[in-house]
Amino acid sequence: MRLRALLETDALGLRLLGGDDELDRTVRGVMTTDLRDPSRYLSGGELVLTGLAWRRTAEDSEPFVRILASAGVAGLAAGEAELGDVPDDLVEACVRHRLPLFAVNESVAFATITEHVVRQVSGERAGDLAAVVDRHRRLMTSGPAGGGPEVVLDLLGSDLDLHAWVLSPTGRRIAGAGDPLPAGVSAALAGEHLAATRTGRRGPHRATAAGAPGTTFSLFPIRSTGRGAAPAARDVRETVLSEWLLAVEADASDWPAARLDLLQGVTQLIAVERDRREAARTVRRRLAQEVLELVQSGAAPAEIAARLRVAAPVLLPGLGTAPHWQVVVARVEWEQEGGAPIEAGPVSQSLLEEILVDPATTGAESADRIAVAHTGDEAIALVPLPAVAAAAVPGAPDAPDDLLEGPAADIGTSSAGLHADALLAAVREPLSAGLDGDGRLTFGVSAAVHSAEGLRGALEEARHARRVAAARPGRVCAAGHHELASHVLLLPFVPDDVRRAFTARLLDPLREYDRRHRAELIPTLEAFLDCDGSWTRCATRLHLHVNTLRYRVGRIEQLTGRDLSRLEDKLDFFLALRMS
Repeated sequence: MRLRALLETDALGLRLLGGDDELDRTVRGVMTTDLRDPSRYLSGGELVLTGLAWRRTAEDSEPFVRILASAGVAGLAAGEAELGDVPDDLVEACVRHRLPLFAVNESVAFATITEHVVRQVSGERAGDLAAVVDRHRRLMTSGPAGGGPEVVLDLLGSDLDLHAWVLSPTGRRIAGAGDPLPAGVSAALAGEHLAATRTGRRGPHRATAAGAPGTTFSLFPIRSTGRGAAPAARDVRETVLSEWLLAVEADASDWPAARLDLLQGVTQLIAVERDRREAARTVRRRLAQEVLELVQSGAAPAEIAARLRVAAPVLLPGLGTAPHWQVVVARVEWEQEGGAPIEAGPVSQSLLEEILVDPATTGAESADRIAVAHTGDEAIALVPLPAVAAAAVPGAPDAPDDLLEGPAADIGTSSAGLHADALLAAVREPLSAGLDGDGRLTFGVSAAVHSAEGLRGALEEARHARRVAAARPGRVCAAGHHELASHVLLLPFVPDDVRRAFTARLLDPLREYDRRHRAELIPTLEAFLDCDGSWTRCATRLHLHVNTLRYRVGRIEQLTGRDLSRLEDKLDFFLALRMS
């Protein structure tokens, strides 16, 4: 029962003195006390009745209320028979600790309130237990085999009025009843779940999201049942990035054990469905593994092409042979601090399959067009592109150079291929939470190739791009093929001490001068190089007279001993700024 129901019961004659915003708290029991410290007898959720015999001075109210709030009681009801009106110091203490406070008229016995609460709570528990038995029966007969997770979630909505969604570790919606969650909310909830799981906290986890103000969610882990070792026997890092979660729009912290057991049963049913879909990926993984082994062993292009002709109908049903392919390489790495090493290959494989799923689709079956193999700790995806998509990928024949200026479009039959940054745009936040403080995820994406002969080069290109990404700071990083023809490929591999010495020699004199004189030499240098040494364009960008710009550039040359009219010196400054 809720506190609000007590206030609405005229026979109890309660008056609310504070805590209007907390009246939806659940009352699990009742306790009468006049002890100064009753904490040993409190378990949380009680309505505490007191005659105020513990209060001798105004200073006694604060510690008493603090003890009750810390114990998680639902509310406090103070009798007026002993002192008349409830003291102001008690009202103020309850307001400070957000504890609802009621005044009990001297004509109402505490026994009357106790009897009413016990009767209501006992009746609700009995009703819940009877309903739970029936719901378990209905869930077991209408589980995933009878229609997938949607059927189970529909039952939660119709029987318990609970809105729930099954989400992937990246926040993608697998299933749900009712309106879908906004993408930002889904990603935030996935991140909260991954962070809580990494800390070892038991579910359900209570969470909120900035995109859904005022809404509380409870996050239940969906533990896989078909992967060999029991979850308790495995390192949490092996599973946290691949298992689903159930997000329920409710606060489960005050639920009775029977209702929690029911939701745990729901997660077990959904876990069976997840394992079924995981098993269905076996054929696609085997095809990818066979192609990968042929490519790495230097097999003849004709042999690789024959294997691709077998794979294409599976990955692109109804579209025949894929004219173009892209290769994506991903690697998950953790810092090792003793203990058994983590087998990162399968983790990288599952995670790459999830990330390559078209974010605009619903359901796990949309991953059927992605073939991912793994070798060592590395996962390698062969992504087929229909002709319209492949022609749109920079690097492919007849591809427009400026097509992917913005975010890349969807996977599969979209009008564009994969772009490294777009792959991670929606998943960086939740995955960073799952990697916590000791893991990294890095990606590399190749250009599209139109024949089997190009696959080996595409694989090496994707691997080089991943190494560029690995040299960058951050938990989740990606790099694309377009970065391999740039100085960006070289800078990450310059040793740190060399980078520091090089940038210090060129830029420290300018930074020191700026610090003392606020001359803005560094911003002026950046703008001058960005304008390709054009005095007019640079002066316009900085809103300076050309003579002022010439003075600043002259000061830069004087302080560094360099000449900005020489290409070599311009290049040195450019690289120093990029490495700083």
